[in-house]
Amino acid sequence: MSDEIPSLFPSYRRFSILARELPSDLGYSLSDCSYSGQDLWNTQIHPHGHSSLPSWHILASELSFRLRLFCTAGRRKLFSLRLGLIAQPPTIMKQSLKDYIVDPRDNIIIECEAKGNPVPTFSWRRNGKFFNVGKDPRVTMRKRSGTLEISFRSGGRPEDYEGEYQCFASNDFGTALTSKILLRVSKSPLWPKEVLEPVVVSEGSPLVLACNPPPGLPPPLTFWMDSGMMPITQDKRVSMGLNGDLYFSNVLAKDSHTDYSCNARFLFTHTIQQKNPFTLKVQTKEPYNDTSSVNSTDPYGGRKVAETTPNFLSPTGTDIAEIRTHWFKKGGDLNQKVKLDNFNKTLRIDSVSEEDAGEYMCMANNKIGSIRHSIYVQVKAAPYWLVQPSNLVLAPDENGLLVCRANGKPKPHIQWLTTQTSSLPNPSRSVAGDTIMFRSVQIGSSAVYQCNASNDHGYLLTNAFVSILDMAPRMLGPKNQLIKVIENNRTFLDCPYFGSPLPELRWFKNGQGSGLDGGHYRAYNNGTLEIKRARAEDQGTYTCVASNILGTEENQVRLEVKEPTRIVRAPEHQSAIRGTMARFDCRVKSDLTLPITVTWLKDDKPLSLGSRLKKDEDSLSIPNVHEGDEGTYTCTVRTEIDQDTASARLTVLDRPDSPMDLELSDPEARSVRLTWIPGDDHNSPVTHYFPMSQPFHCFYPGDLNSVILELSPFVNYQFRVIAVNSVGQSLPSLPSQRYRTSGAPPDAIPSGLKGWGTRKNNMEISWEPLLDTERNGPYLRYSVWWRRKDTREEWSNVTTVETKHIVHDTETYVPYEIKLQAVNDFGLGRESNIIIGYSGEDKPTAPPTDLRVSKIDSTKVNVHWTPVDPSTVLGEFKEYRVYYWREGSMVKGLRVNKEKRTKGFYSTVAQPTGILTDLQPYSHYRIYMVVANNRYEGPPSNHVEFRTKEGVPEAPKFFKIIQRSTDVIHLEWDKPLEPNGILIGYKLKYQTVNGSRVGPMQMESFLPNVTTYTLRLPERAVRYKFYMAALTQVGAGEVYAEESPHFTNEAYSKDQVDIATQGWFIGLMCAIALIILILLIVCFIKRSRGGKYPVREKKDLPLDAVDQKGEDGSFDYHSDEDNKPLQGSQNSLDGGVKESDDSLVDYGEGGDGQFNEDGSFIGQYTVKKDKDETEGNESSEATSPVNAIYSLA
Repeated sequence: MSDEIPSLFPSYRRFSILARELPSDLGYSLSDCSYSGQDLWNTQIHPHGHSSLPSWHILASELSFRLRLFCTAGRRKLFSLRLGLIAQPPTIMKQSLKDYIVDPRDNIIIECEAKGNPVPTFSWRRNGKFFNVGKDPRVTMRKRSGTLEISFRSGGRPEDYEGEYQCFASNDFGTALTSKILLRVSKSPLWPKEVLEPVVVSEGSPLVLACNPPPGLPPPLTFWMDSGMMPITQDKRVSMGLNGDLYFSNVLAKDSHTDYSCNARFLFTHTIQQKNPFTLKVQTKEPYNDTSSVNSTDPYGGRKVAETTPNFLSPTGTDIAEIRTHWFKKGGDLNQKVKLDNFNKTLRIDSVSEEDAGEYMCMANNKIGSIRHSIYVQVKAAPYWLVQPSNLVLAPDENGLLVCRANGKPKPHIQWLTTQTSSLPNPSRSVAGDTIMFRSVQIGSSAVYQCNASNDHGYLLTNAFVSILDMAPRMLGPKNQLIKVIENNRTFLDCPYFGSPLPELRWFKNGQGSGLDGGHYRAYNNGTLEIKRARAEDQGTYTCVASNILGTEENQVRLEVKEPTRIVRAPEHQSAIRGTMARFDCRVKSDLTLPITVTWLKDDKPLSLGSRLKKDEDSLSIPNVHEGDEGTYTCTVRTEIDQDTASARLTVLDRPDSPMDLELSDPEARSVRLTWIPGDDHNSPVTHYFPMSQPFHCFYPGDLNSVILELSPFVNYQFRVIAVNSVGQSLPSLPSQRYRTSGAPPDAIPSGLKGWGTRKNNMEISWEPLLDTERNGPYLRYSVWWRRKDTREEWSNVTTVETKHIVHDTETYVPYEIKLQAVNDFGLGRESNIIIGYSGEDKPTAPPTDLRVSKIDSTKVNVHWTPVDPSTVLGEFKEYRVYYWREGSMVKGLRVNKEKRTKGFYSTVAQPTGILTDLQPYSHYRIYMVVANNRYEGPPSNHVEFRTKEGVPEAPKFFKIIQRSTDVIHLEWDKPLEPNGILIGYKLKYQTVNGSRVGPMQMESFLPNVTTYTLRLPERAVRYKFYMAALTQVGAGEVYAEESPHFTNEAYSKDQVDIATQGWFIGLMCAIALIILILLIVCFIKRSRGGKYPVREKKDLPLDAVDQKGEDGSFDYHSDEDNKPLQGSQNSLDGGVKESDDSLVDYGEGGDGQFNEDGSFIGQYTVKKDKDETEGNESSEATSPVNAIYSLA
């Protein structure tokens, strides 16, 4: 048995060899034994025990393949024990890119990492020929690796090592290959020397300034700049093409510059090279108008410029020359993947697929004309994986497949390769296109296979090994592990195992009952048991049992469920006034069996608790706070398995001082200026100032100290000012001198004027009273005027000091004109606008008549009625209101809700009609109608009954997909809550889905009494999407769509997450690693002091309490099996069988160890995945045991 030693010896294996496994009738001592090994690295052997029962602990690295232990007495060899690790063909773990470009200034490193057992040996080919690494002094190969390092410290040219490289990793069981790595050295050549003539172009003409960057590896990035190292401004008129050239749709006079320079940036060398700048001269089309040198005899002789051909006149202006660009695709629209860049001049297609092929047209136009250009796109594709072959582990006589499927355009050719040297035909292997089939494999037929998929545009190469093993089950994890989890958390109990044939694993709780799987539990094929929500009753001892035809092995995990640690009263943000006490609460609730630690931080640093700061059980007190106490305080509560934190900020503030020296200036009839000097704000800025007086109140921003106050007439003012900040307000300032304003008629018009009847024969006129500051003088009263609208009667008037007046003895719902005016002793105020008021409403006296329905559908019906006489409404007509309710359903036995519903129709036509919608199909309805004004409804109309037609049903009540095994899907559903008719059956449609690709639609029909269906999967990895609908005579109803669960590593996980990324899992693993490290250190200290490890003897010492069978059904190792010979024990010299004096279970090795005829010990030395392989696994599923056993390197 082997397990991983974390931290102290990374990736080491530990083998325990006990004296009970060795011949006992030979005299030997610890000093009689030595060891030798092949391919050993850092191997350490630690003898311990006592003379009667010696044993050894051997630490061997991954690179150990054989280890032989010798014990002698004098010159006589007592025994020889050979240890071996499980064989593993080579696997490529890391390699360089196929197209590998290197920086010439650095050393060249070509990566090739592989694992296997025996440790692989590495060789290289360069340009198809063997590359002898040892003959080149610049080339070295890393230890225990195939990675090449080419150094140029002593000279040499990197270009001499360009070429095609391929790495071979080999051991006794096969050879794995990397892809062919094309090594090229990055190049950044200089611009060619050239003299650029000035570019002369007429205004309005198109222009292209060529860049032509030097060819680099990889190609450089290009951009245009001026002599000031500023980018050339680009827009719809001027832009850079994909080839780096600078395009001008039409040149303007402002484009004349002497410093258009193209720059090339080479990424690998981090250099920028600049081309000689272009000089652009733009000739304008303005007529020549210089008359200073005209010759009188030759009116044209004075010209100093050549004559030009006359041009046709054309419109001018930037709006004429502006070009707009549009893109089209022939035969269809541009899809969502298409992006338009570079001011619509560049069309970019992300993630190109075959559907993107076709003819694309670019059309450019302005106000003068248009032009178009076509681009034909053909989509080709290098090979890409559909199914990548995976490593295969088989037991003797088992069958298996290696599948290698790829796609591309043109379709790639699949070729299988292997490096087996045997020329004999292999009857257990046959190749059929992209599949290798293995039948009845045998020990010794392990090999590495390469799949090569290639077409005209590239190739893919991958390795996959087939390993034939025959092994009884072995547990890979620690024995009797204790797991503590938080209640209600998702919990995983790990039981990694291995065996060949693949063992069947079952979980039991407390040694009783049937296997745990389903309901609250979920067992994964990799040995992990998931408890979806851990509860207190889930505590106990869980046993995992792995079995195959070669044997059975078991392990136990004890689970303890703890209450979560929570801060139930967290600290809160506080603003404390200087000199007061601040207190932060941190009350904790946790599991009583878990010790807790409470720590406080201030600004993320440990808080120093002195004589002033006091910390008690659930709080932190800070008396007499000052500015130094300000900051963020964090309470952290920790247990060994969880923690909780809470933070709060303390702000120390004080109130501002009062403003000083108030002064009044600039007096006016309705205003005065108030000025003051601000007081100290005590580190909290003043947010606003509050000048106060009787009856004056107003707020001003805190950044002002002088304001003009708007005043009201007939008021005697005296002001004080209060400053306010976030803490509070200051004391009022000393008062200013007094200032009195003169009186005036009211300026304000009373607001809120309205007239409405409170009874059918009155009208109440009301309004809002004026404020005290709006009175403007003594004895304020209101003059109210009203008269009936559309009559020539005189205005009625009343003056009152109240805020309402009631007009009595009015007719029902009659309009009135109303106006209002405020009055004081200084005169009349302004009149309000005339508003229309109404006297009171009464109940309508007549119902709508001849209520009837037509065009009855499944969900709607037309409603018709004869309207009432408007004079009978006795108020403002609001609507015709229909009351309707569902009397029942025509589906037998279906109960319905008879709640009344309403719908209003506003219509004043002679023959009104309305549509009543949202009805339930196949139902019995009753309706009636009333007419309504703002206060009352009239009498009801005649009642009408009708029945809606049959409709399509609702979706099934539920639709479940149940995975009962890896090759069968079970479907369940229930009838709809509202069938909307007579159900005649169900229709199920389904199709396979694989990402964005879907298969053909298949259909099944069922009778109405059938609500289950079982579908057998053709392959485990196939996923389906299901569409279920109920049927009536009208048709199919609403569809219930569900997708089948996804399978990875033969484990269904609908809601599984990657536990390797969960915080609790990482913390748990770190805790386990720390505990094992401490135990190892203790062991080493005891060894260095001469300490010995006592080994329990069955006859002398009783078993520990943990080994005895308890009432909960845990396993008792005091069984009759202890008296039986150890299975497979070595025969003694006299031919008898040595009885076992101790159980391998006590030492974590099980009871299945055997000796071969040559004396070698057959152990199942397997470990968990190493770090590199774990990090490379991106699957969200738990680790497969098949993969785990091969993570040896």
